[in-house]
Amino acid sequence: MKLFLPLLLLLSFTAYSQSADYIILKKRGRTVKTFFAGTNIGITTTSGAYVNAHISGIQHDTLFLQEFIIQYIPTTIGTYMLDTVGSFRFKYHFNQIKAIGEWKKAGFDTKGSGATLMGGGTLLTLASGVVYLADREKFSAPLLIASAGLGTLGYFMAKHGAKGIVIGKKYSLHYMNMSL
Repeated sequence: MKLFLPLLLLLSFTAYSQSADYIILKKRGRTVKTFFAGTNIGITTTSGAYVNAHISGIQHDTLFLQEFIIQYIPTTIGTYMLDTVGSFRFKYHFNQIKAIGEWKKAGFDTKGSGATLMGGGTLLTLASGVVYLADREKFSAPLLIASAGLGTLGYFMAKHGAKGIVIGKKYSLHYMNMSL
């Protein structure tokens, strides 16, 4: 036994390690983001399901996802704590991904600003209609046209801001197989 330990320390053992498979999101050929096992991803599938989950593994063109159900539980002292109620496991082929998450540009929320413009434009249009019915002398046609235009602009801004990164013309997903 005393001879075995020094002999074991003197022998050289080679250990081979291998990287796991991963998925690359590219925009016109340039890498935007890389998804590995262990990261979180929010995807919309081709069937229309939205999944915000943890990537537990990527093998043979397939993403293995685990989505956790988290709930606020009240405590006896009047505060709340987070509790994991359960989880679901999914597997999707990477070609079944239609869109990835929400595209958020830093500093400007297109969806929120569009909703505000649409609400304000609608309110001003309705107010102009009431003024037209009540007192036609104070009615302003340019104000009505401008408010309707801002409401329409807000609608399109809110609609544009709601999309995630849609896989198609600009964006593409590439599976990187690291197995031998």
